[in-house]
Amino acid sequence: MVYTIVVHLYAKDDAECIAKLHEKLVEASQVYSKDRETISWFVMQDHIDKRAFTIVERYEHESSQQYHLGNPYWKTFDPYVIPLLDRPMDLRRFHELDTSGKEVLLESTLEALARNAAEDQARS
Repeated sequence: MVYTIVVHLYAKDDAECIAKLHEKLVEASQVYSKDRETISWFVMQDHIDKRAFTIVERYEHESSQQYHLGNPYWKTFDPYVIPLLDRPMDLRRFHELDTSGKEVLLESTLEALARNAAEDQARS
């Protein structure tokens, strides 16, 4: 089961802080994406609010975090990033849902939607 961590970060209202955070997140993604049992380590910036960033970390297992936390780079991340933030990081942990074998449900749902649409058209 894939283990996912989503972290929301909000930079201080300062162009230099925003730029430094942007650069650090890009660097961190390049470093952490290479960690053992890391599926992906994405970083994103809001398309409107340039102060808002999101990290999506995907690991093969919950225990895979040990490689991330054991990376020497990890000890440098928080001390650099925290002073750039306007508020504390919002970190959430998830187990991704297994969606394999759900095609039948999807087909049934699509069939029901098509049937409802046809009935609505017939009434019009």
